[in-house]
Amino acid sequence: MNEVTRREQSRAATELDIRRQARELLVREGQEAVTLRAIARELGITAPALYRYYASREELLSRIREDICGDLSAELTAAMPTEQGHLSKVFAVCRGFRWWALAHPREFALVFATPAAKGTRKRGGPERQGGGGTAHEQEMPRRDELGSVFLKVAGPLMAEGVAESPPAHIPEELRDGLGDSRRDLAEAFEAEGIDMPREALSAEAVYLLLRWWARLYGQVALEVFDQFPFDVSQAGRLFESMLVELAGESGLS
Repeated sequence: MNEVTRREQSRAATELDIRRQARELLVREGQEAVTLRAIARELGITAPALYRYYASREELLSRIREDICGDLSAELTAAMPTEQGHLSKVFAVCRGFRWWALAHPREFALVFATPAAKGTRKRGGPERQGGGGTAHEQEMPRRDELGSVFLKVAGPLMAEGVAESPPAHIPEELRDGLGDSRRDLAEAFEAEGIDMPREALSAEAVYLLLRWWARLYGQVALEVFDQFPFDVSQAGRLFESMLVELAGESGLS
């Protein structure tokens, strides 16, 4: 093994340790606790040493989001029954997402409830007091978290559902705007190397996907953050009734 390979392996192992420690802090104490100084303290190294791996707290959090999204995608894919019908697979993914979110509220909050900053993200120097921005500005585009989690999971379901779902009725005032969503989804699937049939990305299919996501995310977020406007003692049954309603509205049941 040459010296370059050893250095690369050492760097990769240290990066993994940093992300592991950051995620443990996130789960144990919440997002505000995840700072480069805190991670350095936990790992027994100096804070400046971490800047050789991550130029800012936001860059590190972005990598943590990617790790969480990868784990969630794998978990949802594993939960999908391979020998059952299309609707059973859709329901399994929706239920799996809810169970994961309730079991991992702080990871859910980081990925699905943290607004992306507008304009530039700041990178490159020491953290300011309070864990804020850093010295040098550089664009840091935030990946779409819905896409990063669900592309590999939703893609096969959308392709399979072409023959299952009748065309949805799209309000005319929404039809033009769906063109942008169709283009973005097509580009995202292509970037992931997922071959999607053209008809699976029709305006009707995208409209149904958006409706499912809005309803699914809405209830799950209300549960995770305990924000129902009244006491809901049977949230699970409410969730199941929502799935049945969506399936009926989509022509899947």
